[in-house]
Amino acid sequence: MPKTPPCDTTNETKMCSELSAFSLGEVSLRRFDTVTSFKSIYCNHMRGLLLCCYIDVTGVTVSDRAQFLAEIERLVNSHTLHGSESLCKLLRYLAKQAVEHPGVQVKEYQIATEVFGRQADFDPQLDSMVRVQAGRLRSKLAEYYSSEGTNDSTIVEVPKGSYAVVIHDRGTLSPQAGTAEAHNNGIQPTRAPRAWVAAVIGLSLALVLTIALLAREYSSEHRNGSGQVAAAPPESPAQFRIFWKGFITGPEEPWAIFSNAQFVGVPTFGMRYFDAKRDGKAFILDHYTGVGEVLAIHNLDLVFASLHQSLRVKRGSLFSLDDAKNNDLIFIGSPGENLTLQEIPSTKEFFFRRIQEGPRAGNMEIVNVTPRQGESATYLASPANIPLTEDYAVVALVKGIDPRHSELILAGTTTIGTQAAVEYVTKENYLATLLQRLEVNDSSQLSPFEAVIRVKVAKGVPVESELVALRKLPK
Repeated sequence: MPKTPPCDTTNETKMCSELSAFSLGEVSLRRFDTVTSFKSIYCNHMRGLLLCCYIDVTGVTVSDRAQFLAEIERLVNSHTLHGSESLCKLLRYLAKQAVEHPGVQVKEYQIATEVFGRQADFDPQLDSMVRVQAGRLRSKLAEYYSSEGTNDSTIVEVPKGSYAVVIHDRGTLSPQAGTAEAHNNGIQPTRAPRAWVAAVIGLSLALVLTIALLAREYSSEHRNGSGQVAAAPPESPAQFRIFWKGFITGPEEPWAIFSNAQFVGVPTFGMRYFDAKRDGKAFILDHYTGVGEVLAIHNLDLVFASLHQSLRVKRGSLFSLDDAKNNDLIFIGSPGENLTLQEIPSTKEFFFRRIQEGPRAGNMEIVNVTPRQGESATYLASPANIPLTEDYAVVALVKGIDPRHSELILAGTTTIGTQAAVEYVTKENYLATLLQRLEVNDSSQLSPFEAVIRVKVAKGVPVESELVALRKLPK
């Protein structure tokens, strides 16, 4: 890392020397701590006050690197982080970047593509996955040091607002507070001559002022339009933790696959579903979805945020069987629109079928394979030629192509039914009813199941849902 331009005069050179000593003194990070993003920020903000600015990041010894990486491996192999493969990968990657590229800020896009395998079109503004994973890592590190790591002499942190790994002695303040003790590896902190005591005090005050200004800016950015500080997401209800545990404890985040049916026509003059017999080689539009799917993704995102887990969203036309083999999946939309469901193992007790003839030809219905007393053989929404007042949807948890993974199918005969299906597993009251009917009090008791819900609709909005059929399946 290049140093700042050398000072021009003898006096300025002397000041550079003293300030370099100051940077290695009691306010510096350890020398083997190669991450200096916070010091860089403070230094840049103070550039107007200082004639030169220098931070020592190049004199890291081999033994320091080994000690630093050994500390990371100890964390990775701890009981707290055991099983959190994605978090371990993230921690190792950030530590490696700190050692190999000291002082270089790690970008969110870089982490997404190099650690979590995101595609080149990953957009951090649309996908918060990296920020969520970093938050989970910070929580895990805090959990470790409050439990099995209570006697550790050093602490490793990933300060909020950056993807930098910071290590410091337990007895000192965190680097997040702007201070840490000098490294005690034979390099003694250089004491400033008395003539420079006033300068050091002045620099310290400037540093404190800079931190205060940064804190004020950060606080302003995190206030809502009414001037109130935005509240942290509340802790998720117990029902959420029970039902969704299998989707938040895997090595990778689950995938939500939403429907985007095949259409022909143009948006300005009207579109309709693609019909292979009728439309032949007509140009297919496959980048549209229903309002129910949009709101469903929103509801899922809120629930997973409360559970501190990221969620990867993908449209059905881009989904592949390899994705199905390697991930836990949440399918949003019926096979009539989410065509991917036609290619993988799906529900057996309740399935979707398009009506082929009669006045309801073309509509989707849900078939009940083995109707029980009080159940219907088929479930069908309101006719398409009148306002929708009733719909039906399937809510099913089944095994994936790889039995180690699960598939959750949330699908209505219309897009409004699909929205209601997702609401049924993302709203506390509905989920409590479902778990009660399944006789589940703990996540370990949750087994595969298939269910049908009846949805009352008013003005295009699902207003009430009721469980009308349920089948428990073997594990």
